[in-house]
Amino acid sequence: MTTETIPACSGPVLLLVGTRKGIFFLRCDAARSRWSLEGPHFLGHLAYHVVLDPRDGRTLLAATKTGHLGPALFRSTDLGKSWQEASSPPAFPKVEDGDGGRVVDHVFWLEPGLPGDPDVWYSGTSPPALFRSEDAGDTWSPVSGWNDHPNWGLWTEDGADGTPGGSLLHSINIDPRDPRHLYIGLSGGGVFESTDGGDSWKPLNRGCEANFNPVPEPEFGHDPHCLRLHPLAPDVLWQQNHCGIYRLERPSQVWERVGDNMPRDVGDIGFPIELHPRDPDTAWVFPMDGSDVWPRTSPDGKPAVYVTRDAGRSWQRRDAGLPREHAWLTVLRQAMTVDAHDPVGVYFGTTTGEVWASSDEGGEWTCIARNLPHVFSVEVAQLAS
Repeated sequence: MTTETIPACSGPVLLLVGTRKGIFFLRCDAARSRWSLEGPHFLGHLAYHVVLDPRDGRTLLAATKTGHLGPALFRSTDLGKSWQEASSPPAFPKVEDGDGGRVVDHVFWLEPGLPGDPDVWYSGTSPPALFRSEDAGDTWSPVSGWNDHPNWGLWTEDGADGTPGGSLLHSINIDPRDPRHLYIGLSGGGVFESTDGGDSWKPLNRGCEANFNPVPEPEFGHDPHCLRLHPLAPDVLWQQNHCGIYRLERPSQVWERVGDNMPRDVGDIGFPIELHPRDPDTAWVFPMDGSDVWPRTSPDGKPAVYVTRDAGRSWQRRDAGLPREHAWLTVLRQAMTVDAHDPVGVYFGTTTGEVWASSDEGGEWTCIARNLPHVFSVEVAQLAS
């Protein structure tokens, strides 16, 4: 299954935290024992996603929005010391006056290309569209095979805001063996696959429940919250879905609900899912209350991370150091991440402005930041020693 192995990283860690009111950095040394908070950058901006380019270790892209100025995409080539706005951000082609047309509300997801394509990036937006840059994020072009697909309106309900955060294209995954092999996730649409660089697409949702859909076992119309492909075993995909935790091993076309193995009183509903960088059978999730009204908070106010080390056949609770009661935490789909150390560091941010860290794969948790704005995303920037 595993295609290769990679050594563990040992350098300092920088966490990139996107919030409702700007971007913050959390920095520590290689021991991951003492953290310092830096920022904010872009105070007042909604910062949906901030990502380091792992291919050069210094370029950052940030997807932001302000209420009166609209969406923007910023670049830094010096790890955030200075920023420049993209000269041509993701946007739909203009139409003749009076003809209406689609407008990008915000960029939600940023994904760097493969090492062999050093200047390529992808972005996902609301409404759910896909864009590509070939100059390190300065100018962007639509992936017309998706954005103008004859079924785009059918698959996305014409981009309607059918979910609380708006209809989104998120979770862009690139097969490390083939840059033309892409997987994307749509809130309110499902998982879709392309094997020709985005020219054509097909749904990949068999086996996933969609209990909110009047059609039993629909081909599309699902609500994946986060989709992950394991870089060392790219035939293994995981998703945290509105209706459970699923795993898929290609060439199978049918997802398996491995969340059925979670404790019944906790359930398998949540937003994020993160994978161990060297073990495709290990994954972490942050369960939330999935009852009928969907509170989206820690079940019974007792937060915990759950980990599987056997491809979802069993799950273990990891809550040492987390609040024991009356902690109604919400962790969004981009607000959990892992580093590449040994042992792996696991991190998550909450909508109540806390960032939590574990340097031992979830064994013990420490709050490393409090009183931040609502956290949208947390990403690791692994720095050189």
